Amino acid sequence: MSFVTDTRSGEIDAFLLAAGDGWGAARRQPLGQDASTRRYIRLFRQDGATALLMDAPRVESEPCPPDADPATRAKMGWNAMTRLAASRVEAFALISEHLRSLGLRAPKVLKLDAERGFALIEDFGDNREFARLIESGREAEVPLYKAAAERLATLHKASTPNVLSLEGLSWPILDFDAVALGANADLYADWLPAEAGKGPLVGAVRARWEVERNALIEQAISFPRSFTLRDYHAENLLWLPDGDVGLLDFQDAVIGWDAWDLAMLTQDARRAVSPEAAEAAIRTFLDLTGQERTAFDERLAVIGTLNALRIAGVFSRLQHRDGKPRYGDFQPRQLSLLARNLSHPSLAGMAAFVREATPFVFEANP
Repeated sequence: MSFVTDTRSGEIDAFLLAAGDGWGAARRQPLGQDASTRRYIRLFRQDGATALLMDAPRVESEPCPPDADPATRAKMGWNAMTRLAASRVEAFALISEHLRSLGLRAPKVLKLDAERGFALIEDFGDNREFARLIESGREAEVPLYKAAAERLATLHKASTPNVLSLEGLSWPILDFDAVALGANADLYADWLPAEAGKGPLVGAVRARWEVERNALIEQAISFPRSFTLRDYHAENLLWLPDGDVGLLDFQDAVIGWDAWDLAMLTQDARRAVSPEAAEAAIRTFLDLTGQERTAFDERLAVIGTLNALRIAGVFSRLQHRDGKPRYGDFQPRQLSLLARNLSHPSLAGMAAFVREATPFVFEANP
């Protein structure tokens, strides 16, 4: 989907001119459309400097107000139900500043226009994503995953802010709560049966699903909370020339769980993370945070299951509703990740349900 219009192009011209430092005259190279409503343009200044323009028009539904009740959130739509930031540039800017204050490498925001949805940000360069470096053999997998876990340890040891503020702007960091967890998990019940040519779970089966879902959510809510980036994986992590890890796509951060970020890192539907890399990441994280393995493994299984149910449902919806068959290439790995999480003893109830309702989950060959 493209949101480029003559009016938008004129606004970009005005924004870059106001940014100063020669960015108005910089050569522009549009990059691939983001998976959301954002797009990026790389800017090349005459002196060789580069930057990225984030173009995020306010075309999505509103993000969730901090005091909204479940009924209000349901009326507002998906973003409010699931605590998404609605691609707001102010969320990116304020969370970036918070991460940078912890010594983490988020892109510096050079210029911001929150009302129009523009941000001029630091450019970390091309083809530095962990996934690209590993698949091309330019970097070894285990050291990169250990480095990623080290940064997560820094993040999750820090205090968790409820609101971020800077230069007259503020952004709430909201709880990833039972409403959000339930709406995301229901993607499994609504869409995964389509993989076997069936419709959404209904009737008595749906009622049983809700019992098991709610039990799983209760487990998750009982776990300790921390600042969570939500989309921490090899496509959003960059290996920088100085040996640091660049962070991207963090504007949907919430008060969630360390296990969510570790699950996203080590249980990646888009690439096969080796057991050695996953173990190195988990062990590094636990060593640096001083946590005990048994309790963390339970958290990882519970949170990993909720996340895997969500992603499996999304992949099925993308194929069967949205006509995007390429997501079928990721689904076998995703189903095997779900089955692996369900093998933990604390997931016995949900495992039995999934085995009966969608038995093909346990037959996937990644």
